[in-house]
Amino acid sequence: MTRIILRDPYREMVSLRNTMSRLADDNFYNRRWTWNPNAELALDVVETEEEYLVKASVPGINPDDLDITFTDKILTIKGEYKEEEEKEDVHYHLRERRFGSFSRRLRLPNTIKSDAIEANYEDGVLILHLPKTEEVKPKRITVQNGETPVLEGQASDMASNKN
Repeated sequence: MTRIILRDPYREMVSLRNTMSRLADDNFYNRRWTWNPNAELALDVVETEEEYLVKASVPGINPDDLDITFTDKILTIKGEYKEEEEKEDVHYHLRERRFGSFSRRLRLPNTIKSDAIEANYEDGVLILHLPKTEEVKPKRITVQNGETPVLEGQASDMASNKN
């Protein structure tokens, strides 16, 4: 048995228009913009033979309001962007400056001298110096043949040549 289904293109267009209107209303007019601060805390992490260097962009933050901890190889940076009071006698045309607390955790692969960590704040950039412990720093090994050195290299060079 064959069935014939009549379609009403006008009803489908109205339904699509209503759906698009709801989408626009929900996202642009009735909903307050949310911000994920963890996605916005930009970090640079650099490793040298002596230390890890972590740079975090935290413009507009008072350095005293930052909470930085290092526990069990995990570096945590916490802070809060303060919200300005809204004034009733002004009309905002655009308000994009962020506010709210943020937190960023970073696991570091090697042992750090936690008692020697230094933090500096300059022009909105937090700079952390995390020195490595002596046992993880590369050591230079000299191979001697009698009195004269025959081969000189670093332990990390020998490990990287093992294939």
